[in-house]
Amino acid sequence: MAVETMSMGTDHSSALILTSGASGRVRALFSMRELKRLFTIIHSLILFLLLPFRFVLWQGKMGAVVIRDEKQERKVRAAPQILVKKRNMISVSPPSVPAKVVDEEVAVRRELAIRRVLEDEGGDGSYDRDYSLFTTKRGDTLFTQSWSPLSLNHRGLVVLLHGLNEHSGRYNDFAKQLNANGFKVYGIDWIGHGGSDGLHAYVPSLDFAVDDLKSFLDKVLTENPGLPCFCIGHSTGGAIILKAMLDPKIESRVSGIALTSPAVGVQPSHPIFTVLAPIVAFLLPRYQLSAANKEGVQVSRDPQALITKYSDPLVFTGSIRVRTGYEILRIASHLQQNLNKVKVPFLVMHGTADTVTDPNASKRLYEEASSSDKSIKLFKGLLHDLLFEPEREVIAGVILDWLNQRV
Repeated sequence: MAVETMSMGTDHSSALILTSGASGRVRALFSMRELKRLFTIIHSLILFLLLPFRFVLWQGKMGAVVIRDEKQERKVRAAPQILVKKRNMISVSPPSVPAKVVDEEVAVRRELAIRRVLEDEGGDGSYDRDYSLFTTKRGDTLFTQSWSPLSLNHRGLVVLLHGLNEHSGRYNDFAKQLNANGFKVYGIDWIGHGGSDGLHAYVPSLDFAVDDLKSFLDKVLTENPGLPCFCIGHSTGGAIILKAMLDPKIESRVSGIALTSPAVGVQPSHPIFTVLAPIVAFLLPRYQLSAANKEGVQVSRDPQALITKYSDPLVFTGSIRVRTGYEILRIASHLQQNLNKVKVPFLVMHGTADTVTDPNASKRLYEEASSSDKSIKLFKGLLHDLLFEPEREVIAGVILDWLNQRV
């Protein structure tokens, strides 16, 4: 099948630019100003790490202190008073948010996510909306929700995966459209997002999200035997789905995937950052880069959609965290090296004016994937959040047509 480009209009003159740096290109993480700041912080951290060695040299002149316990007696060249004082001043590990603060934040987010589901339960009488808490193999608790058509004739299952900084509830309207076509829908807030555990928008590893998706798929398939299962993912959610599909055991159980603006192509602004990113992510994983919030990137041409998104407390609008950004670069790099291993049937869609993820990477996915059933739709002039563009009904229609042809 040839690459199909659909013209949807390109007039940006009247669009309201309401953006959050958290939704901009990950490559914006490392501006030159931010780089200088990071070098200063890293230099200070290195000095702190080396400081204990200076203590050892200095304390060697002060004699030995005997430390006794029940099993042994040993001599340590140290001055206890000075060590205690210095330990209070120096932290060799990156500063982090206290666990109590994170737990309180998660509780607030989860309560809001649950309340929204309960307020919408039953809706217009054509579907049933519910929520559940899913425990991962690591012991984290993830917020999940479902939309079930009241008709007993379910044609298939859909697992929705949101993008960076958002949550599954944002796809409520689309889930209802899927219900109307006979699909039971599940949404999952991945780690650090929505009503799930973790510091808001902090992702220690996207491999966690990949593993969690695999486990959740197993649960969904076990609860709904005999129904074909599809996955739909946006942006980083699309990248998570793609990586999960590289596992033959998972790919064999999924009937197909639909991706909107997948994060297959996300590159830093300079090659040197490919080297620096893992170092900074290791030393200062939760550090938020203020430069990434200076010039946001427009993700939709619908002013109301932007207002709704960035006024939602469950959507993270702060500066992107270093570790999170690095994880996106890492998964994108992995996917680019393994595109030919993709065998699952798929539909990939991208706006040609998207400046968050690269439309050309979606072309590469289509061209290099080994899937015998693959389709691509490029929408001329559309931006990143395809299901929240003015042409959202067209986008939803393409996905629904694709699904209906495969059940």
